[in-house]
Amino acid sequence: MRILFMGTPEFGRDILQALREAAFPRDWEIVGAICQPDRPKGRGYRMIPPPVKEYALAEGIPVFQPETLRDEAFASLMQDLSPDLIVVAAFGKILPKPVLEAPKLGCINVHGSLLPAYRGAAPIQRAIMDGCSETGVTIMHMAEGLDTGDMISSVRIPIGENESFGELSDRMGKEGGALLIATLDDLIAGRAKRIPQDEALSSYAAKIEKDDCRLDFSGSARSLHNRIRALSPSPLAQTTLASSDGERSLKIVASRVQAETCPDEVPGTVLSANAKEGCFTVACRTGVLAVTELIPEGKGKMSASDFIRGRKIAPGDRLG
Repeated sequence: MRILFMGTPEFGRDILQALREAAFPRDWEIVGAICQPDRPKGRGYRMIPPPVKEYALAEGIPVFQPETLRDEAFASLMQDLSPDLIVVAAFGKILPKPVLEAPKLGCINVHGSLLPAYRGAAPIQRAIMDGCSETGVTIMHMAEGLDTGDMISSVRIPIGENESFGELSDRMGKEGGALLIATLDDLIAGRAKRIPQDEALSSYAAKIEKDDCRLDFSGSARSLHNRIRALSPSPLAQTTLASSDGERSLKIVASRVQAETCPDEVPGTVLSANAKEGCFTVACRTGVLAVTELIPEGKGKMSASDFIRGRKIAPGDRLG
C-alpha cells in the first residue's frame, strides 16, 4: 500500500515517525511527506525547516513543500506519487476536493482533540487555554468541511495542571501514532466503522493570533497560567515590565498559580521577587501568579531566579 503523509509541526513529525516504524513489517510504502515551506524565525529571521521535513529527510522519505495544492504542478505530483491513502496530521491547509478524492482509500486525518470539540487549527493550545482537564486524539475520514468528516477512532488523554503545549503535544503525538497504526490495520482489513459527528457538540479552535499572546492581569491567575502554558514553547505569552529601569517587554515561558485569592493590589503589581523560591509573584484581579521562567527583551531564556539576581525586577514594579 502506497501512503502519502501530509503534516508540518512536531505533532505531525511524531505521527510520521509512528507510521514509518510500522510500515516495513506491514509492507506499506511511504511515498512522500508534504509539509509547509520553510519559514523565517528568530531574531536573525533564519529560514527554519518544519519538524516533519527534518525527520523525513533523515529517514530518506521524499519531501515536497508546495506553496499551493490547487495548481497543475501539485496535480501532476499527485499523479506521479499515486497514493492509495493520504494520512494528514496538523498540515495547516484545507485539502481541495480533487486531493480528497485522489486515493482509492481516501484521506484520513489525525486530529488533536476529541471531535467534534475543538475543530480547527489550534485544538491543543485552545484546550489548554480553556482550562480543560482532558483532551484526546481523533482519527477521521476527511471531508470538504473543516474537520467535519466521519470519525473512525479516538483516545482520551488527560491534561496536567501545569503541562505546557509542547509537553502535551509530545504525549499526544505518541498516543496518536499508536492509535493511527491500529486504525490503519482496521481500515485496510475493512473492520473500521464510520461514526458521524454530532454537530450540536462542535466547537472551533481558532488559529493563535498575536492578540492571543498578550497577558491581561485583570483576569484570574488561573486563566493567565493556562494562557502561558498554552503558548509555551511557542509563540509565548508576552507582557511589559515597568520598573526603575524603564519599560521592556518580557516573554513568559512558565508559571504556576501561587494563590487563588489576592491582597488588595492593582492587577499587574509585582508582590515579591525571591531568587531562592525561584519565582516572582504578580497580583491578578483574582489570585496570584508566580512566574518561574521567562525571556527578557534582547536576551535568551532564563529562570526567574537569575532574572531576580540580576536586579531586573522588584516588588512594586508593574506588568501589563
